[in-house]
Amino acid sequence: MSSVLYQGIEELSREKSIDPGIVVSAVEDAIALATRKHYKSQENMRGELNKETGEIAVYAYKTVMSDEEEIEDPVNQITLDEARALAAGAELEAGSEIRLYKDTRPLGRIAAQLAKQVIFQKVREAERDTVFNEYAHREKEVLSAAVKRIEGQDIIIDLGKAEARMPKREQSRLEQFSVGERIRVVLLKVDRAAKGPQVIVSRAAPELVSNLFQSEVPEIYDNTVVIRAIAREAGERTKIAVMSRDKDVDPVGACVGMKGMRVQSIIRELRGEKIDIIEYNEEITTFAEKALQPAKVSRVSIVDLADKQLEVIVDDTQLSLAIGKKGQNVRLAAKLLGWKIDIKSEEEKRQEVEQQMQGFSSGPATPIEAVTELGESIIQKLVTAGITTVEGLADMTPEQLEEIPGIGEKTLERISVAVRHYFGQYEEGEVDPNATASESEEAKATEVDEPGTPDEPTEEATAELTPESVQDDAGTETMEVENAADPERARPVDEDEVVATPNPVDVEAVLEETEAAEEAAVDSGKGHGGV
Repeated sequence: MSSVLYQGIEELSREKSIDPGIVVSAVEDAIALATRKHYKSQENMRGELNKETGEIAVYAYKTVMSDEEEIEDPVNQITLDEARALAAGAELEAGSEIRLYKDTRPLGRIAAQLAKQVIFQKVREAERDTVFNEYAHREKEVLSAAVKRIEGQDIIIDLGKAEARMPKREQSRLEQFSVGERIRVVLLKVDRAAKGPQVIVSRAAPELVSNLFQSEVPEIYDNTVVIRAIAREAGERTKIAVMSRDKDVDPVGACVGMKGMRVQSIIRELRGEKIDIIEYNEEITTFAEKALQPAKVSRVSIVDLADKQLEVIVDDTQLSLAIGKKGQNVRLAAKLLGWKIDIKSEEEKRQEVEQQMQGFSSGPATPIEAVTELGESIIQKLVTAGITTVEGLADMTPEQLEEIPGIGEKTLERISVAVRHYFGQYEEGEVDPNATASESEEAKATEVDEPGTPDEPTEEATAELTPESVQDDAGTETMEVENAADPERARPVDEDEVVATPNPVDVEAVLEETEAAEEAAVDSGKGHGGV
């Protein structure tokens, strides 16, 4: 017949689901600690509980040494002779232990309170170890539990063998529970260091949706239809990708059920949360198009395969639908795919391409200070007007430049010449100051010998050219007149050059004489029967 004390220990063990031996060990250690505190001793004391009588005895254990020279700790060691004197008739030898009884009757209320605290602490540690060993290997498992109480924003769940806590972040905003209501929860983790309930459960985990589909859809239960991915925002929307292993089974239709009965049952369990069921596809671009439903996608392209980044183009009218409320649709699609999604409208993509093309065509910008012919004052005026590059200056019209304060006709002409010279464009007679002497002579020679351009008469040749010389040489007369009559081949003569000529030629007189000669030649031909 066990004592009343031991019966209480067994009842406590059943209530806390722990081994009775753990409670007995806690009681013995508590009495030994209280005794050591009472006697203010550092002796190695141990308590022993008699299950039949319920009495607890405390003993001080000491190690037997052969002689005094071997004793290093007089408190916990004793010589062989002293041990034999204390325990007469006992078979003792060096290295064995001897126990000495300690009277526990002088222990008072303080010692009893200390023993109580030690017992409670030991029991709590044993309880936590039991709970950890029970649930640590069951993470992500769906459990059926009852709501035990509500503490602030947290809900305490009764799992049967332990209590669990469901924090606010693991609850759905659509759900409200009452005490005693049975619900299904997902075991997230076991926190061994938590002060309160160490088991954390959730109603917002995707595993809850997976378990509900497994319960409602037989094809998922027997692995004919497989759930490949789930993305969920509790209380808002869930996207689930399914795939069929049987070509004759429609995975989406199996999950929806006849007239939507299967999925509607799951929606009721989740208090009205929206669920999108998508057929899984190995091709990531096709899968992305389906994941962004109900929006219609124009095209999907892979931007970076290593970084798993996609670019999705949608019609302008579909952009808001593809993004979803507060970006929810594209965010869930990205979670479902496991890829980053950059979604753009057709107009945004067109503008991006145009900017890229402009960037390719514009090339690098050159500072306006590179045009040294402008001078510091003109450069300062242009920079003040916001023109800082040579390319920007070249693209401006004369009207736009005249609107700049301090830019007149002369300054405008100077700017035009400076820009032409910068880009290597020189008019006839202009020579690049940066060119070498040989290049300049070659340019002059090319200009003089250019085909189709008459030789420019020198001052000496112009002085010798008279009407008499023209009449004496008929061939020369004809050539010079033809060149003078042809505006494309005739070179314009500056007024200054004509004035400088000592014997100027009367061009009109030459033309009249030429016409008279041609008429005489025609009449002469007719008289001889010529045509």
